[in-house]
Amino acid sequence: MAKIKYRYNPETLSYDIVTSTFKEKFIRFIVLIAVGTVISVSYFAVYSLFFDTPKERVLNNRMASLKFDYQVLMRDLAYTENVLSDIQKRDDNIYRIVLESSPIPTSIRQSGFGGVNRYKSLEGYENSELVIAAFNYADIITKQLYIQSISFDELIDKTFHKEQMDASRPAIMPIAKKDMRNHLVANYGWRLHPVYKVWMIHTGLDFGAKAGTPIYATGDGTVMESEFRGGYGWTVVIDHGLVGYHTLYAHLMKQGAEVGTKVKRGQVIGYVGRTGTATSTHVHYEVHKNGYRNRVNPIHYFYYDMTEEEYFSLVEAAQNSEEIFDEWPVFDDFDDENEDVEVDNNMIEGDDEELSN
Repeated sequence: MAKIKYRYNPETLSYDIVTSTFKEKFIRFIVLIAVGTVISVSYFAVYSLFFDTPKERVLNNRMASLKFDYQVLMRDLAYTENVLSDIQKRDDNIYRIVLESSPIPTSIRQSGFGGVNRYKSLEGYENSELVIAAFNYADIITKQLYIQSISFDELIDKTFHKEQMDASRPAIMPIAKKDMRNHLVANYGWRLHPVYKVWMIHTGLDFGAKAGTPIYATGDGTVMESEFRGGYGWTVVIDHGLVGYHTLYAHLMKQGAEVGTKVKRGQVIGYVGRTGTATSTHVHYEVHKNGYRNRVNPIHYFYYDMTEEEYFSLVEAAQNSEEIFDEWPVFDDFDDENEDVEVDNNMIEGDDEELSN
């Protein structure tokens, strides 16, 4: 039952029953609704500020779990990267050295991803930076692993061909030790030109020997040049294939083994002469590694042909030798058409039979 309200009337000195119009009732209703709404919103705001709703608690737990998983993932990726880095160092500093392969450049191992944004679909989320960082880290490691797998494929292929590679590698002297004239040898390095009287780099070793002394291939390979080359005189160049070596034999008495001839280590490819720019009969011998005309000191490639004592004796003799048999520019051979070079092909008495293929 609704309560009856009374209001004191000072004029009649009595209490009158209070009656409300519809408008007054509607206004009071609206005011009550407004106040209730303000109170409810304020309560919800204060509660949300200090307390989590059940749904928020579930979401926060999931977020904490995901962040923990992210930390574990990044830790595992870092460990994988360290292991991969160790494998890469072994690959460059052990495996490739043993198999005589050039190390993979760092710029290739650590190359990134260019072009279109690979992670655009991951943008716009609350933790997009973390997700993108993890994906990028994983992609970098994946690419490095791919490059390393290619490297191992190459090394495996070279391992299967190791016997052939060993046979192809220059490993003996171009003439027999017994045929060296008084064991005379001109060293690799800078020397005074015997004809032009200027300092030039001597790009190989010179072995003094009698005219007609056999010259041997120092490793298996294919004859890629057999021609007269200005200051070099009659010259033979052998491509040793898989191992990346070339060897050059100059000042032959006449043209040596024909181009395209397959030769074995120890096979005769020509005979000692004095053609080209030479002061006496000898063979000029060069070793080129990892590219034709990338000369290296040939004295390091006689390990199949002499004992340790003989090797060090040869090194000492080469270093102390004042013998000078020839010389020419290191990177640009003489032009036969422009260089006046006397060729003496009839200076010796020897066997003129054709070289066999």
